[in-house]
Amino acid sequence: MTIQAASFRELRLDRLSRNFGAHNALKDVSLTIRKGEFIALLGPSGCGKSTTLNLIAGLLPATGGGIWLDDKRIDPLRPEERGFGMVFQNYALFPHMNVRRNIGFGLKMRGLPKGEIDKRVDEAVALVKLQSQVEKLPGQLSGGQQQRVAIARAIVVEPPLVLMDEPLSNLDAKLRLEMRTEIRRIVKDCGLTGIYVTHDREEALSMGDRLAVMESGNLIQVGTPMDVYRNPVNRMVAEFMGETNFIEGTLLRDTSRVGLFDVETPVGILRGRTFDASFIPVRGQPVLLSIRPEALSFRDVPDSPNRLMGRITDTSYLGATVQYSLQANGHAMKLCDLNPEHVYPPSEQDIRMMVAPKDVIILRK
Repeated sequence: MTIQAASFRELRLDRLSRNFGAHNALKDVSLTIRKGEFIALLGPSGCGKSTTLNLIAGLLPATGGGIWLDDKRIDPLRPEERGFGMVFQNYALFPHMNVRRNIGFGLKMRGLPKGEIDKRVDEAVALVKLQSQVEKLPGQLSGGQQQRVAIARAIVVEPPLVLMDEPLSNLDAKLRLEMRTEIRRIVKDCGLTGIYVTHDREEALSMGDRLAVMESGNLIQVGTPMDVYRNPVNRMVAEFMGETNFIEGTLLRDTSRVGLFDVETPVGILRGRTFDASFIPVRGQPVLLSIRPEALSFRDVPDSPNRLMGRITDTSYLGATVQYSLQANGHAMKLCDLNPEHVYPPSEQDIRMMVAPKDVIILRK
């Protein structure tokens, strides 16, 4: 494989903004993407992620701020002058061109010799595993195969950056799972730098080197998938990244262990931690606790003072996991037991749950 991404060090968004009339679709977004990084822009519909991608691509002008590729400001440039690869939701393939001609179209427009075009197209076709389909028209291909053609067409021109706008949204669940693995493989095999827009947290978690979570035009949190999942900075991120138990409480005291605090809640006193260094709660302050269902356990958790009593109201056995719904002092909670050796049925009797302090996240209320 000789397809290589164009050389650069980083792409930098500097206080990027975009207004549509009185609506602020993007508000002072700053983000640096390093060469070779695959970053997922993640958030609910209307959060500004596609607007951000379109600004980077040059399909929309910025209202404020700038976009830099190393020391060159690129936001005044037209899309074709930026040279980025694009993969759209609808693939945008030419229906009258076969696979080979679709993939090579961008190279032909750049005036490359036929021998160089053929060589690069052959490499791209092999990379996306479509050697047996090169003479077919897009209408003769499956959705997944069309997606592979769109990816090959984007990378064959050796772009400095590949931009992907929810490229799997039109595929069924099984094919989405297969293609997200393939897309990451292709990006990494080619040493590409990629920005991938999605509202699907599992796609983002499984594909991105880093996640950039957005809400209402703001960039809320940037970090590795594990950081964002385990250390959400607010309720929106905690809730969007996966199922969680929210419990309101009042800070009771700090503890002898730096960064751990005791919180009085309707289900008892719970010890937890903060993640945001700028947030140091004080005694009597209302706070919000986030506890993932898989962090709760019916088993002993060593060195943890966190004990809750609850009544199982529903049990769902799923093989690798059992999902429990519980009532703890009138508070609805969920517990996910991984690799279960025993399944507890619903009962009127209370059962003890435990959770480690590191898995109780204290958030601003």
